[in-house]
Amino acid sequence: MVASTFPPSRDAALARLVRFVPGAGRRYEAGRNTDAGPDLPGAVSRLSPFVRYRLIDETEVVAQVLAQHDFQAAEKFVQEVLWRTYWKGWLEMRPSVWAHFLEERDRQRDSFPAARALTAAETGCTGIDGFDDWARELVETGYLHNHARMWFASIWIFTLRLPWSLGADFFLRHLLDADAASNTLSWRWVAGLQTPGKTYLATEDNIARHTNGRFAPKGLAREAIALTQEPVAAAQTLPEPAPHDPGRPSLLLVTHEDMHPEAVFGGSLDIRSVLVAADPGLLWGDGAQHFVGTAAADTAIRARAHFGCPAHLIERLDAQTLIDAAAVSGARQIVTPYAPVGPVADALARLAPSLATAGITLVQKRRAWDSRFWPHAKKGFFPFKEKIPALLRESGLI
Repeated sequence: MVASTFPPSRDAALARLVRFVPGAGRRYEAGRNTDAGPDLPGAVSRLSPFVRYRLIDETEVVAQVLAQHDFQAAEKFVQEVLWRTYWKGWLEMRPSVWAHFLEERDRQRDSFPAARALTAAETGCTGIDGFDDWARELVETGYLHNHARMWFASIWIFTLRLPWSLGADFFLRHLLDADAASNTLSWRWVAGLQTPGKTYLATEDNIARHTNGRFAPKGLAREAIALTQEPVAAAQTLPEPAPHDPGRPSLLLVTHEDMHPEAVFGGSLDIRSVLVAADPGLLWGDGAQHFVGTAAADTAIRARAHFGCPAHLIERLDAQTLIDAAAVSGARQIVTPYAPVGPVADALARLAPSLATAGITLVQKRRAWDSRFWPHAKKGFFPFKEKIPALLRESGLI
């Protein structure tokens, strides 16, 4: 069902975008909070898995929407696209939050005493109307409506009183579109950790209204008392990637963080070969691994045609594979689209010293979209939101 709902290719992503754009204005705004069910049409785009891996990117999505709608009509959808951008920028300047999540998740995995309750939640056997359906839908399809994700997280934390980090881990293992920033910080927001003291409470009335009466769960928590933790450190300066040498023979490395390298690197680079990595060790679940593996083959075909050089798939991102590939192609520089905080960024950081010892420079290039928006993610989303129109004008999109 996952492959049929989300075909892992850029052509499929572009076709879905074309179908969605006419409804990206008032129709989206009016219906975006309604979860009609997995088999029924709704107002949301279902573009998130494609945008997450950048088979299509935020610039082209917003550009196509604003070509058919004025900004006021499409503002809610544009903001939804930019939530992912905001979360990534916020985490990029506070990478310790990701490290703390991993530590908390591992600690809870090892010590949480109510294993039976955790299993019941993950398998949809709690007896809670809606919640159980969403748990099964997530595992079966790799997707949940955004509103259902919020209800699910709230019930997990405040009604079932399960650790938020294990809920975030459950989503990471099953959502096709999960990334380190959006998933972790959204769960923190529901729990009252992201904006200290501000929580999200799922209610029977809200769920019934926005599922068209499909679900009306009884016995939900009547209050959502915010979880607490040590304050998060102030935002760091956004790190700037080192510049690449356009005249140096290069190997292009593509990871699942950006599978549209044609939009990142122009024709000025001397690219001798392309490696497209689909390393299952850097992805959390079977669904995402399958999606990325198929999308990687699609990416290799596009990269071969665009850059006019050999393109190969690799299933493990390790230093020796890169060193050997660079030697075969005569490359002395490896260039790759920028990897934000998460497993790929961690892997690249581990590889860089070995590559340097072999005389190979590893250079990441950040997209203009990220460089423009990320620096404004220092505080909450609402100050960020106020800057969106001006930043879109700077980008030439409005």
